[in-house]
Amino acid sequence: MRLQEVQLDSSNNLLLDIMKLPPTCVIVISDGKAKLSELPAFAETNIVTHGGKVKRIRWNEGEEF
Repeated sequence: MRLQEVQLDSSNNLLLDIMKLPPTCVIVISDGKAKLSELPAFAETNIVTHGGKVKRIRWNEGEEF
């Protein structure tokens, strides 16, 4: 699974050590949940929403020729 759940503290605060994160990543917050994913070197990333909530994240990966 590409998306990893990010834990919130007891007050629903998001605390991250940016030195431990991948060099390029995305954090998506929706409906009280936070998820993190490293971004691929060559890709198009689409975040699809419906009704104000994230429904899907799509990666269209490629490679330079």
